Amino acid sequence: MKPILRYKWMYGIIGMLVIVLGLGTSYAKAYSVSSDPMRIKQTYLDQIHMDQAWPEAGMSEEPLIVAVVDTGVDLDHPDLEGRLVPGTNLLNPQAKPMDDNGHGTNVAGVIAAKMNNDKGIAGIAPNARIMPIKALEADGTGGETKLGEGIRYAVDHGAKIVVLSLGLNKYSSYMAGTVRYAEERGVLLVAASGNEGGSVKYPAAYPTVLAVGGMTAGRQADVRSNYGPDLDLVAPWSVYTTARGGGYENKEGTSMAAPQVAGAAALLWGKFSYLEPWQVREMIKQTAEDLGQTGWDAATGYGLLRADRLLKESLLGDRFEPNDERNQARMLPVHTMVHADFSSGADIDWYKIDSPYDGYVKLVVKSSDASPVSIRHIQDNKEAEDVFITDPKSRTVTLPVKKGINEISLRLSDPNEVQPITYSVQTEFLIYSDAFEDNDKQYKASALPARSQVVKGTFHQENDQDWFVISFDKSGTLRLKTSVDTARIDPVVLIQKKGEKSTTFDQFGEGTTEVTSLLNIMPGEYYIRISNVKDNTQPVMGEYTLEVDYTPKLIDPNEPNDKPYQAATLALHVDHPGVIDSARDVDWFQFTLEQESLVQLNLRLPQFGGDASFKLYDHALGGIGSESTKGMAGNFILERRLPAGLYYIKLQSEQTATEIMYELNASTMPLVAGFSDIHGHWAENAIADLARDQVVGGGESYRFEPDQPITRAEAAVMLSNGFRLERIKPAEYPDVSKSHWAYHAIAKTTLAGYMDGYEDGHFRPDQPLTRMEMTRVLANAMGMAGKYRGRSPYRDVADDYWGVGILKQMALDNWIRGFPDGTYRPDVKATRAEFAALLSRFTHSVGKKR
Repeated sequence: MKPILRYKWMYGIIGMLVIVLGLGTSYAKAYSVSSDPMRIKQTYLDQIHMDQAWPEAGMSEEPLIVAVVDTGVDLDHPDLEGRLVPGTNLLNPQAKPMDDNGHGTNVAGVIAAKMNNDKGIAGIAPNARIMPIKALEADGTGGETKLGEGIRYAVDHGAKIVVLSLGLNKYSSYMAGTVRYAEERGVLLVAASGNEGGSVKYPAAYPTVLAVGGMTAGRQADVRSNYGPDLDLVAPWSVYTTARGGGYENKEGTSMAAPQVAGAAALLWGKFSYLEPWQVREMIKQTAEDLGQTGWDAATGYGLLRADRLLKESLLGDRFEPNDERNQARMLPVHTMVHADFSSGADIDWYKIDSPYDGYVKLVVKSSDASPVSIRHIQDNKEAEDVFITDPKSRTVTLPVKKGINEISLRLSDPNEVQPITYSVQTEFLIYSDAFEDNDKQYKASALPARSQVVKGTFHQENDQDWFVISFDKSGTLRLKTSVDTARIDPVVLIQKKGEKSTTFDQFGEGTTEVTSLLNIMPGEYYIRISNVKDNTQPVMGEYTLEVDYTPKLIDPNEPNDKPYQAATLALHVDHPGVIDSARDVDWFQFTLEQESLVQLNLRLPQFGGDASFKLYDHALGGIGSESTKGMAGNFILERRLPAGLYYIKLQSEQTATEIMYELNASTMPLVAGFSDIHGHWAENAIADLARDQVVGGGESYRFEPDQPITRAEAAVMLSNGFRLERIKPAEYPDVSKSHWAYHAIAKTTLAGYMDGYEDGHFRPDQPLTRMEMTRVLANAMGMAGKYRGRSPYRDVADDYWGVGILKQMALDNWIRGFPDGTYRPDVKATRAEFAALLSRFTHSVGKKR
């Protein structure tokens, strides 16, 4: 790192040397580690290393005031006794700032709960005193006016740090001015980033406010924590803290992470009282622990708050060094303020800017002695032709950037400068102007083609709104859908036919999609306006997407097909669109089956209020079945088992539906022995043999489900049917009642000795059989006791395995075979197909022997 030799900012050379050398005010003794009884529940303190931080802090003589602009604070909480200073209630100036929600008390406890008082928890900053400012309602909501008043009250009444949990999605000049007011008076603002998993909220998003996100116990950004170019760092998401009413509770969110940073800042300021707010921010970022990529990233900022490092390390004049080479470029967020230095005129500092969109990055570069700074911009690995140079009159440079990584280098314009020069860089992102500008007025509306399409736009300037016009020459239906990629946009959709009254759609809130109703349109010009809500008129870093879904009146491709002899041919397994032209319209279709099959006719009819029906006929127009939509939209299915032959379908409706198309599909599944799911299966022949012998049957489902595990009850039924068992003795299993569907089969197989229960007396009818249990059951049915000489025939069956004898005998007699890799996998669940294959072999062998 480069040493600081000269500093020309708001403090003197002596103060800077004190910071750099790690020297500070002398203190009588350091803070001791917490012995509070509930400290063990404060695991977040371990994550930020507070036990190592407290001894480094030292006891300052003067308390430092931290204002909590929130729902108030429990003024009578025993663990906050002596930790509060007078505040204010902005909602009711005649009342005390008593907490009627609990959130403000949660925040206060994280910062300043009294340490080592034999009760409760430990606050992070023993030197802090809480100024309660009630600016939020009992339900935790509030507006920017009260928030701004709270900040100004805190600044004017001696607060050094202000903690803010309320988040807003809109930029405001009022709040920006309030933030600037605090910064100019030496007050540090710390704010929660928000808990919606989206863009960082304001005021956290302002460059001079420390924006704090939340980290999980697994040291990753919580998925609910807001993120993006405005994020500075993260702290633990979950805390155990003071609760309203004198108690304690677990709480979570970025509003619990922010006070951890505020408390750590209070300790630092207690040790080095001469620091400026920007220096405190630099120290907190400099000492954060990287959680993701090296340096800053959008999910965790500069990393995890490390209170121990904050109090042990010295402020660096340039925390980005080494970055003298292009391959050492450090990440620079598009919304931030940073400080660094040039060691001389030969020093070059490289940075990377990861732009979230195409657009512009505005750089405000200020050197300590107003020396001009040269800025070179590299984009797409090609240096820009222009080199930008700042001057005292214009320190702002605006660079065009592409989405993704952009590189810049900064150096003093005077290469002969030998003294170090400090500088600051403030960045601001301006999103691109979309391809349809200038269309902010209705008479400037951009023309769109009369078809379905997707349009992407931005609000790149103040009061931006986008007008479009579409000229339709055909009647039809129209639906507009507007989605956004940031909660900073609350889209409003307006549509108006030329010369008629407009209709506005604004049903949902920030960051959500707006969808119009299905609109019937006539030929003519239609204007569409997309805008942000009127309360948010500032430029927004984000995009909206407008989806235009236009359906003209449709033409039926199957006509004429009003008579059976005009029936359109249905190709199997293919969707065939059609239109109901009138209430008297009848559409006929035909299809042919080459073999017996299970046929499923599927009619999809969207957004339809009338009643439609379709009927199935044989080749002689004899009725087979019908289905009705009963006035509803959706998918309607008619399923029948049909022999080979020619079939007809008649579709008709009581209502015209020329604005929508239905889809008719005839799908078939060839039936083998009455089953629709064994055609082509390796066990097809065996299952078909059992079906012909009436051992198994598909029933109304027409399914055998060959690859499903076979249960003990299913095996009993197949055994009983396969070996034609007749004798029965009552089954005495507590889990098989006489009403059980497989009771008789279980009783028969038990009496025959093919199957038995478990040691606890239960049969467990629904438990799947393993391959070994399947083999044993069939061995029992064949009277095989097992063979005990020789080695195991399978490499995954040990010689002492309980069923190895049966496997030896059945493998030797060629009843069973293993897998190609030489295994039998005895403990794997047997499938219905495997059981059927073995049962077929055994029963047909017995039949031949008979």
